Amino acid sequence: MSRPSPTVSVMLDAARAAAKRLVRDFGEVENLQVSRKGPADFVSTADRKAEEIIHEKLSKARPGYGFLMEETGAVEGSDKSHRFLVDPLDGTLNFLHGLPHFSISIGLEREGVLRAGVVCDVMRNEYFWAETDQGAWLENRRLKVAARKKLVDALVVTGIPQLGKSGKDRFGKELSVVMEEVSGVRRHGSAALDLAWVAAGRLDAYWERGLAPWDIAAGAVLVREAGGMAEDISGGDLLATGDVIAGPEPIALPLRALLRKVPAG
Repeated sequence: MSRPSPTVSVMLDAARAAAKRLVRDFGEVENLQVSRKGPADFVSTADRKAEEIIHEKLSKARPGYGFLMEETGAVEGSDKSHRFLVDPLDGTLNFLHGLPHFSISIGLEREGVLRAGVVCDVMRNEYFWAETDQGAWLENRRLKVAARKKLVDALVVTGIPQLGKSGKDRFGKELSVVMEEVSGVRRHGSAALDLAWVAAGRLDAYWERGLAPWDIAAGAVLVREAGGMAEDISGGDLLATGDVIAGPEPIALPLRALLRKVPAG
């Protein structure tokens, strides 16, 4: 069994501290102050407080590291080679509706390359972690992507563009094409958990477009270290485009080929 490195241990500790706060706030969700950043983007006091906890914990343990966070944005550090990418509450809409499916995602870049990731399934108290060349883990259990080889047997997960987001027409076409080729399609509402569950073999593959870097940084490391691929659908820079395809190659490659045939318009 591999043990988390000191840095990953710090990331896990930060996630645990923020998770305790989110569990408490989830019990009081009706009393939370909620505002809109945009038509589809809600932010609550829970998001902000969880981010503050994570930032404080990581800054104390790794002073000088930079940050890219969902609520605060970019925070430059004196150490230009390391950066944490933080989503303190991935699945805010689920959270605000009392649906117990949301997560904390913390990724780490070193010299611009994703090196480590932690995803916490808050309400199930599951902590997924991975580090380059150390594998992907759920606590102390090694993770492997699903062993299925045929697209027709695959259970695939995706994200649906919400109110105010572009890409609905394209998504509709993609969904129509994919549904004809796979066993089933799911939509859960937390990109980080979708990727973690692909790494754990619970889901066979995942695709979604237009995600933010903090949505997918940690999960991408998990999938890769579990033996799968996590790449840009069109072959570009994943964190720049946010168009992700992930899963074991026998499933993800033909799924990507299907998606590339769908016109953008």
